[in-house]
Order: sequence, then structure tokens, then C-alpha cells
Amino acid sequence: MGVRGQEPYDAVIVGSGAAGGMCAYVLACSGLKVLMLEAGRDYDPVTETPMFNLPREAPRRGASSPEKPFGFYDATVDGGWRVPGEPYSSAEDANFLWWRARMLGGRTNHWGRISLRMGEYDFKPRSRDGLGADWPMTYQDMEPWYDKTEAFVGVYGSNEGLENTPNSSDGILQPAPAPRAVELLAQKHCQSLDIPVVPQHLAILTRPQEADRLSRFLWPNNSLGQRVTAESMRSRAACFYATPCGRGCSIKANFQSPTVCLPPALATGNLTIVTNAMVREVTLDDRGRATGVHYIDKTTRLDEHATARVVIVAASACESARILLNSKSGQFPDGLANGSGLVGKYVMDTVGAGVGGQIPALENTPPHNTDGASGGHMYMPWWLYGPQTRGRLDFARGYHIEFGGGRRMPGYGFMGGLDDFTNGSYGQQFKEDCRRYYGSFMYFDGRGEMIPNDDCYCEIDPEGVDQWGIPTLRFHWKWSDHELNQARHMQHTFRDIIEAMGGTVTSTVHDDGADAIAAPGQIIHEVGGARMGANPRDSVLNQYCQSWEVDNLFVTDGACFVSNADKNPTLSIMAVAWRASEYIVDQLATGSIG
Repeated sequence: MGVRGQEPYDAVIVGSGAAGGMCAYVLACSGLKVLMLEAGRDYDPVTETPMFNLPREAPRRGASSPEKPFGFYDATVDGGWRVPGEPYSSAEDANFLWWRARMLGGRTNHWGRISLRMGEYDFKPRSRDGLGADWPMTYQDMEPWYDKTEAFVGVYGSNEGLENTPNSSDGILQPAPAPRAVELLAQKHCQSLDIPVVPQHLAILTRPQEADRLSRFLWPNNSLGQRVTAESMRSRAACFYATPCGRGCSIKANFQSPTVCLPPALATGNLTIVTNAMVREVTLDDRGRATGVHYIDKTTRLDEHATARVVIVAASACESARILLNSKSGQFPDGLANGSGLVGKYVMDTVGAGVGGQIPALENTPPHNTDGASGGHMYMPWWLYGPQTRGRLDFARGYHIEFGGGRRMPGYGFMGGLDDFTNGSYGQQFKEDCRRYYGSFMYFDGRGEMIPNDDCYCEIDPEGVDQWGIPTLRFHWKWSDHELNQARHMQHTFRDIIEAMGGTVTSTVHDDGADAIAAPGQIIHEVGGARMGANPRDSVLNQYCQSWEVDNLFVTDGACFVSNADKNPTLSIMAVAWRASEYIVDQLATGSIG
């Protein structure tokens, strides 16, 4: 990796994360010559992951810092809310937070790995409530690619047959791990509130993959795809519940693009990866067709050009919008593929709000094993579709609940708020209080759907450039009442759950949604900015992530999203990218593009 080959490329992919990695895997297995450009450095989780380091071995006991907002051991390198030399700005009162990971695999090294399918309602939200826009395809159109994605990356969970929470096909999901004690306690008390508590879906292996069966399922008529996929699957071990996935996984049990997508793609001999390649614009020929991309080699600081028959932008939603907006020409004075004026528009993030509590039933519990997958084994899907449809709620879209607690690995601040219960004890009494309260704290976080609106978008900052001389982004943001009311509802619901468990709320429950809601971008689920649609008047791309105006240009990451369901977006990003990649293969084979 890191040395660009000389052969002509069928496709150049900008970005190596969920979308870029999946596109590279599908295209390379299909026999295309692919060049991948990654703005960050090379990264190998197998050799670089500090899986077994303890908090005491890290500065400040592993606590967060401006350089490591999610803790010292978080896998993100050369990135975060702020990237040195790569600023961005927000318009007045916007205060948007933009997380970037400048490393091979991008955010797939950092994410929570919650992998929930969007449902029928999620693909046609406007048809249900008249708000936002519908996707140009249905859940039924996407179902086969969800199956492929889950089978390939490895997702555990169960089929519960719930409303708008689709089941996977037989033989796709891995077994879910057993619930923890705190999860069973929450499940028991949520019954009285009619809130379902079911197994979570996470992209973590709970057993070795059935390499032969799954590789044949994924590539029924492709011996190359079968071979490299099976070899890669055999190199992955099942999770042995050692350390948080956010550190990275040296045994490849969790999904990261550098351990799951890129190794089989490289094994085909069809993929070349260049890291430290900061793409600044897509280039066109006189006919208005994409010819490749200009990028800055960050090691030499020289401007380079890569050519290909197809250009795939998958740099993450806002970065992809930035590249298109910076790709100006006589044909596209307002940015590439921006005839509709919608590049950078309708950016969305997940609605987030949380509440913590202390549960007396969990006090003085004897030491017991709470090992398990990183993150929750159970979650609470949205359950109020009926009342919402009947107009009994003051917000139009729902949320799911992620929760946890108990006797997990302690770190800095692992019993935050303990002083509210110890009455200033010290010495032997303080030790006894620690033993009493350790494991009795729980948290509840909501992850809800935002409705796209005209006030949420990114644009090129007329006064900003990064250290490479590339114009930067400026963000605009305004939540609607739907999001604010939803965040208030989240916090009130979490208070009700904690009290139903006999507990005490340890954080503030707000009656004003503006105080309850997380900052825009803080949940790191931003999508939109180059949305799909059924026609070029009100969208940038068609249902295959193909530009309406430049037919050999594709945007396959979260920028293509039309709406932002309460389901975490990464699984859908990968499924959409797989579907688009197969379309690209077919279009190149028939000579329709390139």
C-alpha cells in the first residue's frame, strides 16, 4: 500500500471507511481495477490495537482529553472534533461538531457497531406523515443487500418480528450474547411501561463465521470472490469479551474496514491503496464526464492527479459534500453535480439525549461476571408508532434507547456522582460505600430521527482554507420542534424507567427540549448533503448513488441519505454502497458509463 500503480483504473474511490471499504471489496472481487485514496495515515488494527492495556497504564487513567475526546485508548488517530490544520466553522448559533478520523478505515475504527436495519416506514417517511422526503427505493429493494452486508461483516442479534424493525433472513444473524443482569432488570421493569427490551444488533462476531457457506452465498458465480472472502473470514476470531471495541480489534472479531473489507479486496490483486492523499476536487473532461481526482500528497505536499473510468466519492457525508462544492468549473460553477442546488443541503444528525440513574436493587451485589460484547446486549426499539400516527405525540418520528451499566471495568470517573450518596464519607466508610454502590449506576441514551430541514446545511466558507489550501466548510443548523420535543420525551421516558426500577435520577431531566438535546454533530451520525431522489430537480443522485448530471460519478456514503432514521446509519451505508457497487459493475460491463 502507499504506492500508486501505473495501470489504468476502472474506479477511484475517495475514502476507506464503511462506504469506501465496501465499494473496494465489491468492485475488486468483481474484477475491476480499483485505486483507493485515503486522507489519513495507514492503520493496522492487528498490530496497533492496545487490547489488553489497563486504564492505569494510560495517561490520566485513560480519561478523555482534547486530543482524545473518547479516552486515551480510542482507536481514532489524527482526528476527532478538531483536526490540526483542518478547521471548519459554524454560522451564528449553529455550533456544529464535526468528527473526522484521518486514518485507514475512517470511523469504522471508532463506531459503536450498532447495526439496525431501516424498515419500511423509514424508506417512505413522507408518505406516512407528509414531512421530509421519500427514498427512491423501498425496504424490499434493499433487503437482499442488508442480508449480504450482515452475512459479510458479521452481525449478532435476533429476529423479533417487531413493527418497522425488519427480520433478517434465516442463517444471516449470529447468536446474540446472553443479557447482563442490569439488562434483565430493566427488561423486567419496562414491561409495566409497555416498552420492549430485545437483543441488540452489533457488528461483532459471537462465533467464527461459516466461511464456505457464506462466501458461496455472497459470490455464487464468482470463484475469486468466494476464495478471498472465505480466506478473510477464516482469519477472524469470535469475540472473547476482552476490551472495548472502540480500541480496535486485533483478532478481527468486530467490524472495521481495515480488517474486514480491505484484506479480501487486496487479496484479489485488484486494489491499490494510497494513504495520506487529501482529495480536493473531481476533474472533468470537455464532455462533462468525470476523469479522476486531484489530491494533495501529504508527505510531499505536491498536487497529484489520479484517473479512472468511474469516480466514487465516499469520504463521509460532509467531506464528500465539500469535495463536490470545491469541484467548480465552467460546466458546474456552483459545484459538481449541483444543478439542483442541493449539494450540502439537508444535512442531518441523530437526535440524542440521555439520563443517568442509581438503582438500589443493584447495591451490594456480589462480584459477578459482566463480560460481554462492547456495548449493550439489549436495547429498546421505538414502540409508539400507533400513538404517533394517531397524533398523540408532539413530534413525528421516533427513537430507540441504548442503555447499560453495572459492574463493568472501572476507569476514571467510573462512579461519577458517588459523592451524592456517600455524605462525605472517608477512610473505611468510604471503602464500604464504594463496594456498596459500585455497579448500581445505569445510563439511558436516546437515538432519534431528525427530519431534514432547509436550515441545516454546509457550504464553503468564503474565508477559510485548510493547511493544504483547500477551502473549508461552514455549517448552519436549526433543530425543528419535532427534534426538540422528541429530546424532551426521551428524558422524561428515561426518568420513568429509572423510577420504575426503584432508582434515583442522577442527572438533570429537562422540560425544555433545547436543553435536553445533544449538540448537532455530537452523536457522529451526520448524513445527507447529496441526497438521492426520483428526479434531478429535488435530488443530487439517483437510487444507485449515481449523479444525475455526471453519470460516471457516484457518492456512496451517508451523503446520499434522504432521511435519518432512528437506526444507526452505518449498516445502511454499507448496504447502499454494496448495491451501488454492483450497479457500477453492470454499467461498466454494458458500456453504459466509463
